[in-house]
Amino acid sequence: MRHRTRVAVLGSALAVAAVGFAAPGAVAAPSGDVTVDKVVVNGGSPIVLGTTAGKTFTVSVTASDDSGIESADITLFGGGSSVALPQGSPKCVADSTTTSTCTAKFTLDPDTDFFNNSPAGTWYVDALVTANDIDTISAEKAGSFKVQRQAKLTANASPEPIKKGKTLTITGALTRANWETGKYAGYTGQSAKLEFKKKGTTAYTAVKTVKTDNKGNLKTTVKASVDGSYRWTFAGNTTTSSVKATGDAVDVR
Repeated sequence: MRHRTRVAVLGSALAVAAVGFAAPGAVAAPSGDVTVDKVVVNGGSPIVLGTTAGKTFTVSVTASDDSGIESADITLFGGGSSVALPQGSPKCVADSTTTSTCTAKFTLDPDTDFFNNSPAGTWYVDALVTANDIDTISAEKAGSFKVQRQAKLTANASPEPIKKGKTLTITGALTRANWETGKYAGYTGQSAKLEFKKKGTTAYTAVKTVKTDNKGNLKTTVKASVDGSYRWTFAGNTTTSSVKATGDAVDVR
């Protein structure tokens, strides 16, 4: 049975009581002159999750006060009213006499934390920072990041080998993680680019754009001209990661 461990689904009022923050979207007034200067999640990269393996990542909050920073509490909020709490208290390291960077580790595991796909999309960082002189700031949505369903993409060119000038068919399939079923499923109605790399070169160039069918499949044709490799690429979106298929080499004779 699927269940949650680190990520709780809470109503706004309960979430506030649990972590000490105002509901998302409310205006929080600072006490004193504490400021939140920067928030970095996972080094600036999205959190991409498949169907089973969890991901542990860091969230850092840099804050300043004339007296220096004593501590910080960090909480993450996502779609489907998801709330993620850190693994232990954030550790604050002084960058100067007035500024510190407080870092915490979080883990998201689709197999144990998510019942469905609603957590995919934009998440926010809330930070409650306390200075050495006990001034505080409750910074809501101090930062944002993406939690994405992992995408997979294949490519196959046929027939191989092929005579120059003949029609080459390139197929593929775009799938993405379904956190409700624990499996990958076809991603329908999505635009993918067909790219070609001439043999002996290193760069792919765009050939055309094709949309996936109702099962996530891709199919198009081109005229064979020279030896090289074809692949599909998907740019990704708010809920789903970008992905590039492994190129399929074609021998043109």
